[in-house]
Amino acid sequence: MKFEEKNPPRLFPVGNSIKFDMADCGELHLNPDEQVTFVTEKGGEYDVARKDWGFYATPSLNGRLPSFGLRAVLIKNRDTLRFFVLMVESGHEASFKSYCEQENLAIICWMDNDQALQEIEAKLVG
Repeated sequence: MKFEEKNPPRLFPVGNSIKFDMADCGELHLNPDEQVTFVTEKGGEYDVARKDWGFYATPSLNGRLPSFGLRAVLIKNRDTLRFFVLMVESGHEASFKSYCEQENLAIICWMDNDQALQEIEAKLVG
């Protein structure tokens, strides 16, 4: 693993209805079979693991992720028609809902429990 800090961070504008600056703090280079864990103030964890074929972008959606207080959700930006998978901290759903309304985002589906994932699977597999 190699981290290249950007000091000062590169600032760039983001947001649809309310613009604010995002700070690009650096680049993290992972070799195959290396992992990094991002940790919230409340102890929630989010792992990203590199493989020789790509990345595990999340811990298991219906296992480790919710055990760390994070909920996976698929959203769609109604303006750009782009899709994103986001991780919402449990207990922050109201703030997330406000953010979705502010940024014109549609919640397509939550992907954080067995029932929700089985429903997605049933619709896709048939």
